[in-house]
Amino acid sequence: MLDLAHILAASRHIDPVFLDSPIASDSQLDTQLGCQVLAKVELGNPIGSFKGRGTELFCATSLLEAQGLVCASAGNFGQGLARAAVRRGHPCTVFAAKNANNVKVDAMRRFGADVHLAGVDFDAAKAAARRHASAHGLRFVEDGVDPALAEGAGTIALELLRDTNFDVIVLPLGNGALLAGVGTVLRELAPHIEIIAVVARNAPAMKLSLESGHVVETDHAETIADGIAVRVPIASTLADLRACCDDAVAVSEQDIFDAMRLAYRYLDRLTESAGATGLAAILADRQRYAGRRVATILSGGNIPLDLRDRLLATR
Repeated sequence: MLDLAHILAASRHIDPVFLDSPIASDSQLDTQLGCQVLAKVELGNPIGSFKGRGTELFCATSLLEAQGLVCASAGNFGQGLARAAVRRGHPCTVFAAKNANNVKVDAMRRFGADVHLAGVDFDAAKAAARRHASAHGLRFVEDGVDPALAEGAGTIALELLRDTNFDVIVLPLGNGALLAGVGTVLRELAPHIEIIAVVARNAPAMKLSLESGHVVETDHAETIADGIAVRVPIASTLADLRACCDDAVAVSEQDIFDAMRLAYRYLDRLTESAGATGLAAILADRQRYAGRRVATILSGGNIPLDLRDRLLATR
């Protein structure tokens, strides 16, 4: 588990533009799903994602002067790291898959990252990033591994506990920084709250690994939820992640898109696929959440243009 004291102190190191995000709700959405949904909206900050919390904390507390960084990203983590690092004088190189979301790739470059497209998916890009960091003597930053990245994400849970009451939280699971941060806070301060992690059914490696207790790699991770399209889980984090959740569930591609439609129709939020998977889990299993107060996190809003057009056409 992470250090709760570090999470409690984290906000003083994080740019305030990432803090105190709103909680959205709608009575019609509640009627549709049969529960009270409390959606923490992590979309209105400069990178359109919760990732800025952890990358801000990491760059403020964990780097040597002018230290160069390398990471792999589907896009949101790379944006957060580039913005936090470059503003503090740290060169930042990001590796992304050749088929990465162009909206995210362009944003990473706008924030000052040197972006390389390599490999067929995120995990292949991560392998290329490791090789580059080793060859050039740069620090490799792996999302989900450095404690500060998860501790920054944990500030979301502190804000939820401060601002509302809920029985269960349902949140996306990619490399695990969000689950680790939120889970640590809730296990320590509100252990009665049930924690459900959500993966895409087409990218089940994290769910399979948590259930088996060891890394289960998959051959593919082909899902519209690119932000959680993990094929190779991180072995060193699995035990902590298992302690941070009560269950891991998988949602279909249709559930994910339908959840994006719900967020747009009832909450007036354009949420990317991975960012809507918590809502998708509620939609897919309404009986489990019936009559309960259910928190979730709309964790990113960087939607590919073709998917955005498809979503806008359905309202």
